[in-house]
Amino acid sequence: MDVTLSGLTFSSVKAASTVLGTTKGGWVYSGQRPCFEAKTPSFFVMNRPLTHRQVAKAMGAASGKEDDETPMESLTSLDLSELASHLMSQEAFQAFADAHEGAWEIRALTQAEWHAAKNQQAIELSTGLTERLADAPSSNNRGAMMDGRPRPNELMGPAASQAGAIAVHPRQPNITAMTGVPQDRPLPNVVARLALTPVREGPPKRVPEHVDRWTNLRSELIWTTLLGIIPSFLIPVLRGMGDYATEGWVNLLFGGLCAGFFTGAIWRPRRPMLQFDDVP
Repeated sequence: MDVTLSGLTFSSVKAASTVLGTTKGGWVYSGQRPCFEAKTPSFFVMNRPLTHRQVAKAMGAASGKEDDETPMESLTSLDLSELASHLMSQEAFQAFADAHEGAWEIRALTQAEWHAAKNQQAIELSTGLTERLADAPSSNNRGAMMDGRPRPNELMGPAASQAGAIAVHPRQPNITAMTGVPQDRPLPNVVARLALTPVREGPPKRVPEHVDRWTNLRSELIWTTLLGIIPSFLIPVLRGMGDYATEGWVNLLFGGLCAGFFTGAIWRPRRPMLQFDDVP
């Protein structure tokens, strides 16, 4: 079922359980951990990013681009919030809200909602474009919202004025990456779409901020020893250079640590996925 508000059409997305992040243990994947399960209710989403014509029609303002169907790259996150507020003040939205249970809102998608819509083929992706989200930017998944509500901006400094975004690969639409964009400044190839979604009530369920540092350190010591230090000492012994294993132990230890560091960057045992029901 589609919903049309002020000329904007929203397609239905079913309630879903979506896995976000990766279980890969290498350091290069640290920004995508921990892997967690996010559950989103059913909602509605625009199939494509907002175009010049759609924005002009929704706002009821003449812009000279009423026939322009290209994605609108001049929208900032603040403009998007203003557009959403305008739409929610219209009678069509009030009629929709009255006909559906609970509170509803119009806003940008969150990361969990975006991936749920992508998995159900409810949105079309354009290569090379970056899409604004309702989430704040983050360096990893610690503190992420597991019920799909927007992640608040709890950062300080320049990052406080940033918004989360998803960038699509220039050639392969199935490859995406999380990034950040300015809230108050448009950028080339940065677009946005709106979602009509239920307001999440009650305390949020979040990915825990804490990490078991002792377990991580112990695992790193074990694998650095097995993959770096031991082979570094074993190689000269097997090559008949046993004396060097004792005389040059400093060099061998340093080389083993470097080898362990390199292997840690690209491989470590997979980390467990955090289930939705694991978090109280």
